[in-house]
Amino acid sequence: MSMGICDAKSAKYIGLFVVGAGIGAGLALLFAPRTGKDTRRYLARRAEEGKEYVSNTSRDLLRQAEDAVDRGKGWASKLAH
Repeated sequence: MSMGICDAKSAKYIGLFVVGAGIGAGLALLFAPRTGKDTRRYLARRAEEGKEYVSNTSRDLLRQAEDAVDRGKGWASKLAH
């Protein structure tokens, strides 16, 4: 599997996560028997979790891209010699 396919799949999963988090937050507002203060805390916590997930995933994707570039440079160097 090429890196382009992996990156596209990862981006798809990140997008799905964000959409799912938004839907979950909306449903929580409609159906959760919480006070406004509790609901705001819940939403803030979920937003922070989403932010951490996106940050961690983007950091992992960056490492994978850097590794792929390094491998490509190695292959190019071997072909040149």
